[in-house]
Amino acid sequence: MKPVVAAVRKKGRLREDVAADAEHRHYDMPDTHHSIRLMSRALTLLLASVTLGACSGGDFGRTRADFVSDDMHRWLGTEATSSVGLRPSQFQLTDNERQLRDLAYPLIEPPHSRPAWKSVFGDYKPLPSPWRQVPIFDRTAYGRALIDEPHRSHSSRYANLIDDVRDDISRFEPFFASAIKVLELDRKRNASLAHVSELSPRERDDAIARMQENTLIVQWVQQCLERRVSSYRWALERLVIQAPDGMAVDSDRLIGELAAQTANPPVVTAPVIGHALTTRG
Repeated sequence: MKPVVAAVRKKGRLREDVAADAEHRHYDMPDTHHSIRLMSRALTLLLASVTLGACSGGDFGRTRADFVSDDMHRWLGTEATSSVGLRPSQFQLTDNERQLRDLAYPLIEPPHSRPAWKSVFGDYKPLPSPWRQVPIFDRTAYGRALIDEPHRSHSSRYANLIDDVRDDISRFEPFFASAIKVLELDRKRNASLAHVSELSPRERDDAIARMQENTLIVQWVQQCLERRVSSYRWALERLVIQAPDGMAVDSDRLIGELAAQTANPPVVTAPVIGHALTTRG
């Protein structure tokens, strides 16, 4: 009888030891929750990057504020001078010169050049000057893009044309008001060169280069306005024969207004390279 009782007690102690050992033992099982958390974080980062990329163009196709800098249009002067074989100035831009470049870019950028599918990716980029472009000018490009792009109705094409022309008219006066101010200060700068004491050759060259930059930018805008008028007229003529509409009268009136302003700019600049490049239509 005693051996049986001893065996039962021993068996009971064994179970207690196993239970205690199981309670304190550490098992190296795969951390499923940790893996899920890592995958969740990676997916969140991916979605965030896609979302931020999609918003890089800003609201309604505008360039995002964090892409904008004070001298973001400084390249206009460098492009203009280098395209005709001149060196750019190393002087810092004045407030007036910076404003001139800021107002010039919307008139230099081709109209209707940012379709909705493209604008969200922030397609701001430098453009070649008219002196560098090959081919020189295609007056049909704007009209073909306007007509070929899908539209709900033909009247929306007329509406887009009217909006583009009206935008140019609204930009005309502010740009040339800035141009008049900058060119007048340049005339004073040029007159003062003969009276500056100990003027170094480098300072003189940079001053002359800056005046050339400013003049070329004004001429660049003038050429772009002439090209826009030509492009708008070609587009309107095609719209009239493809989809006649009463809106053609308003379009023609606005194009005529822009053409009259362009033909009689409030400031006339002398050609920097011997002759002014012009395209009328």
